[in-house]
Amino acid sequence: MSTTERPRILVVGGGYVGLYAARRILKKMRYGEATVTVVDPRSYMTYQPFLPEAAAGSISPRHVVVPLRRVLPKAEVLTGRVTTIDQDRKVATVAPLVGEAYELPFDYLVIAMGAVSRTFPIPGLAEQGIGMKGIEESIGLRNHVLEQLDKADSTTDEDVRRKALTFVFVGGGFAGAETIGEVEDMARDAAKYYTSVKREDMRFILVDAADKILPEVGPKLGAYGKEHLESRGVEVYLSTSMDSCVDGHVVLKNGLEVDSSTIVWTAGVKPNPALARFGLPLGPRGHVDTSEKLQVQGTDYIWAAGDNAQVPDMVGRRAGNPNAWCPPNAQHALRQAKVLGDNVISGMRGFPQKEYSHANKGAVAGLGLHKGVAMIVMGKVKIKVKGRLAWYMHRGYHGMAMPTWNRKIRIFADWTLAMFLKREVVSLGAMETPREEFYEAAKPSPAPVAAKADGDKSKTEGEKAKAS
Repeated sequence: MSTTERPRILVVGGGYVGLYAARRILKKMRYGEATVTVVDPRSYMTYQPFLPEAAAGSISPRHVVVPLRRVLPKAEVLTGRVTTIDQDRKVATVAPLVGEAYELPFDYLVIAMGAVSRTFPIPGLAEQGIGMKGIEESIGLRNHVLEQLDKADSTTDEDVRRKALTFVFVGGGFAGAETIGEVEDMARDAAKYYTSVKREDMRFILVDAADKILPEVGPKLGAYGKEHLESRGVEVYLSTSMDSCVDGHVVLKNGLEVDSSTIVWTAGVKPNPALARFGLPLGPRGHVDTSEKLQVQGTDYIWAAGDNAQVPDMVGRRAGNPNAWCPPNAQHALRQAKVLGDNVISGMRGFPQKEYSHANKGAVAGLGLHKGVAMIVMGKVKIKVKGRLAWYMHRGYHGMAMPTWNRKIRIFADWTLAMFLKREVVSLGAMETPREEFYEAAKPSPAPVAAKADGDKSKTEGEKAKAS
């Protein structure tokens, strides 16, 4: 970490908003005007819409993440967490990966911490659940599913086999529907290489507390998505929830009980809970309360956007809805980040700031290879597309939204190669504990236990005296 006399713009979070806002600020800033510092626990940004495809092996996991130091060469990137913010002194406390925490002064602050999985106190969920918010979870899910096929193919215990081949997904939004569609595709492909495992032996279950899935694309396309998944053998249970999953025994509110080794939790997100320690004004659900200019209410040097911010939807409000808020999706995050970057520069120079206003352009979702739904909004007209064309639109939109041309090219190369080469079905679960085998080989051998002599020879003189 360098010390500087320049004003410091501290960006807390290196996700979609943090990365794009920092890039925008660096692009618009004059040489030497300020120091941009980005703090995040990870040294890379994850493009979350591609996590389902990474879990299915359609995209290399390395191509779904963008290294912050490479994309922001003129910024100061610190790998750690901001634990507290003292607004009176304008000082943030940074806890690095190793070593003692330290204070970092700032002049301007950008809150871009994103969201975390929204969970509930369900018995067994913390021990059994698998999230889908990071690339590590995506890789872990892929390895885990393929390991279950390995187990089922190798065991003679019917209960173990049934539990291994039952896959439960909780949450029917984009993340849940896309993930179950991609993973079912992968499992169907992988089953071709197993002698005793067929797709008919597997059980895929999708659960949602709402009465529909994919609410972002509207009821008709949501109903099509449900019918499509059911046509592939996925059981969809709506208006129900999971009561418990202790030791993999899943109990649903509708009375269904199954044993499953795979429980994937995608039931929504919530703002990063660390925000509660920053002393910022928060909305009813824990989001940072911002104005239409993305400035935190009551401040003139703090901005926020993305999943951790409560941003007014000015298009909806002008249409007569005073309680319209921007939904937490990549479409808004990208555009908010650019406006935020511009407003930080304007605020630093004392110029008027811009209002954030964006009309919804629609939504796209992939449901596995060559299957998808898309709703495109053009003015007051909504165009609904499903099937292969929607899948192409899904890939095209997200492929071009992926940050940097380096990653765009790699993503499209992955897709092109997949047209000619078979999907990889290798499980690398040992990556999670890569040192285990070496440790077993290198640990000291236990000292040999001396064999005792027969009869009374093994006893001490004292023991013999007590015995007598």
